[in-house]
Order: sequence, then structure tokens, then C-alpha cells
Amino acid sequence: MKLGLVSAILSDLNFEEVIAFAAQKGFSCIELACWPPGQAERRYAGVTHVDVAAVDDKRAEYILDYCKSQGIEISALGYYPNPLDPDLEKRAFYIQHIKAGIKAAGKLQIKNYSTFIGRDQFKNVEENLKLFKAVWTPLIEYAEQQNVNVIIENCPMYFTNDEWPGGKNLATTPVIWRKLFEIIPSKNFGLNYDPSHFLWQNMDYIKPIYEFKDRIYHVHIKDMKVYKDKLNEVGSMARPLEYISPKIPGLGQINWSEFISALTDIGYQGAACIEVEDKAFEETFALKEQAIILSKRHISPFIV
Repeated sequence: MKLGLVSAILSDLNFEEVIAFAAQKGFSCIELACWPPGQAERRYAGVTHVDVAAVDDKRAEYILDYCKSQGIEISALGYYPNPLDPDLEKRAFYIQHIKAGIKAAGKLQIKNYSTFIGRDQFKNVEENLKLFKAVWTPLIEYAEQQNVNVIIENCPMYFTNDEWPGGKNLATTPVIWRKLFEIIPSKNFGLNYDPSHFLWQNMDYIKPIYEFKDRIYHVHIKDMKVYKDKLNEVGSMARPLEYISPKIPGLGQINWSEFISALTDIGYQGAACIEVEDKAFEETFALKEQAIILSKRHISPFIV
């Protein structure tokens, strides 16, 4: 298992600075944000550490050589839009950039491209599954051609009023995962497993590791805190941020020794990348750096 970092929190740094930072802090790998330049839609979005549209053979060679010089592996490229958006113009744009990212990952010899399935928030699960098949079948076929895995994070993307009522990512539960993998059984289609989203949904975040062991290609290390007093006031059908907060590892309620123990049980040897989305550590670069250092210190006893 390799301990890494999700680069989105380092939005003020360019590609070279991010790779050098990861090397300096002792990480083995990094998931690089690859949003279209200037396309910020929400917190931790719009970060471009690799402009995938500009990755030709020459740029790919430079990126690979620089990472090698710093001893850092790129574990994944990451871009998290809503490719099932009911706005067809937006949907087409997102799909086009996903394809560009998959192509760039192939050129860069990166095995994983991380994203969301997306969701039409005004349609039910069954309707979205039909939409998923139509949109994602050709995308996964394209990923197969590029020898790249498309990996899906399980964040429901239901946090703000504009994401009401259904959220903007379909792939949120084991029941839905089974259906997605039945519709598209390709081995180039897998998971970027984040336990924090199961915790705030009051779900078991350990058991699915065993069932989906052959589909877990990447892991996000992010903690979560549920404020029971706030939950008692607003109920579980409120917007989640009314009663939860993402936290750095060790300051939330995930049992990391139990989680990582389960990953070792299934023989997982991929990347486990720390994802910082803790509001207590985002006002300044110094606080972001502190969050990364503290996170690594907490996880390092389990992952070298």
C-alpha cells in the first residue's frame, strides 16, 4: 500500500511545486487534480495541476521525468463533475473533458482516472441507471482502449441547495454499485473508496471492502465528524453539512486501524491518498500544510 495525497487542497501551487511538496513531506504518490483551467464550481474544484488537453507526447515525457526525479508516482488523475447533468450542454462539456483526461492518463501511463458517475438529481435511481448505461458504456469502452481504469468515488454530492433533491453522484451505496457493475462489468471500471461518506450516511464502511475487493483500485483517506446534537435538531433528511463536517484523519470518527486492517485483509496494494477538506485548516497555506502533516502522522503507523 502506498501513502499519497490528493492535490486539490494545494490549489496555490503549480504542478512542479505540488510534486516537490509531496516528495518533501515523504509521500509515495499523488492524485493530481485535472479540472479544466478556470472551471471552479465549488470548494476544492477548479484546481488544475495537469491540463489534460495540453498533454501531448512532449508534455507527457516532461511530467513523467519530473515525477521520477522527485520519486513521486501519479496514482490517479482526478476530475469530479456531473456527467449525467440534465443540462445537455454541461453534460457534453463534462464528458468531453473526461475523455481528454482518460486519454492523458493513457499517455502518462497512469492506471487510474478518478471521477463521479454523476446523476440527474431530478430523476430516481432506476431512471439514472438507464442514463448511466447510455452515457458510460462508450466512456468505459474508450478507457479500455487507453488501458486506463475509470474509478468512481462514492460521495453523494448532496451538500448544497443546488444539489437538492437527489444529489449529483449515483454511485453511493453497495446496492447501486452492484447494479452499475452488472450493467458495465468491465474490469476497467472500479472504485475510489472513501469511507467518510459511508460514516455520515450511518452505513458500515468496513463490510463493502470485502465484497468489492476486486473493484477497489484507489482509496481516499478522509475523516468525518457527525454532530449528534445537530442531527437531533435537523434530522437525517436535512442537507448533510447541517450536521456533519469533513475532518482530517484522527480528528473524526473513522476507525483507521480497522479500516486499513480490512484493506490488508483483501491484499490491497494500491494508493491510499489523504484528502484534506477540513474547514479548520483551509484559511492559509500554513494551515493546509499543517493539516497534511498531521494527517500523514496519524496514518503513517499503518502505511509506510
